[in-house]
Amino acid sequence: MKLLKIEGKAAHFLIAGETFNSIDKITKEDLLRLANLTLTEESVAFDPYSDVELPNQAHQVIYKSVLGKLESLRERKAEFADKAARLYLDEYKEYKDELAKP
Repeated sequence: MKLLKIEGKAAHFLIAGETFNSIDKITKEDLLRLANLTLTEESVAFDPYSDVELPNQAHQVIYKSVLGKLESLRERKAEFADKAARLYLDEYKEYKDELAKP
């Protein structure tokens, strides 16, 4: 699933399905949704950053920043999953022990 793309000398982000919007229109809610997709989807993709393909400086700054954050999040996906599992491990063990009692 492609979340960020560069097309027609402009940067775009995924809204829903196959619909994209200009990166300069991105909101906090959009960023949270993209972060969630990055963590939950099996495979996400982003077009690589390119000064040549993005002549608009505003698009360059926004795209480069969002791309960097989402790539970092994708690389740390397993770390987040492990941390979440450890967070509830004690409660899980306690619940399991209570169910095992006659």
